[in-house]
Amino acid sequence: MKKMQSIMIIAMGLFAIPQAMASEMHEGAGNPCSMEHHSPMDEKMAGMKGAFLAQKQVDGYMVSFHIMKAPENMQHGGSHHVMIKVEKDGRLSGDIVVNSKVTHPNGESESKMMMKMGDWYMAAYDLGHPGPHQVMVLFKTADGTKHFVGIDFPEH
Repeated sequence: MKKMQSIMIIAMGLFAIPQAMASEMHEGAGNPCSMEHHSPMDEKMAGMKGAFLAQKQVDGYMVSFHIMKAPENMQHGGSHHVMIKVEKDGRLSGDIVVNSKVTHPNGESESKMMMKMGDWYMAAYDLGHPGPHQVMVLFKTADGTKHFVGIDFPEH
């Protein structure tokens, strides 16, 4: 029972950041679901200390990556939060399942399912050690099609 309570507390804490980001994005002008129209939250994320933003296109989908240092009290599973948002034609693709994988500079890798947090999907990884990390996501859309995309963190 204690373990379940701990998991619920962690999940609620992890939900707070992306949910706040989603709320602020919907307050911006233009289409809040499109990264083509930068909302005030996009600018805040870009200006955050230690924040990393990148976008990649795959199979007609725009995948936005946001990687940031986890706040000290929210380091549940890693030093950084890896978050993605998937859009197609400027609309969120919310009916997806997302798996992530990080290959560390020493060649070791680990995989984690990403949890839905508002408009974003998130997993925590330890990315605090120096050197390039390869961050990859595989997402399956409602039609059963699998899509694969990755980035380097930090960018080379």
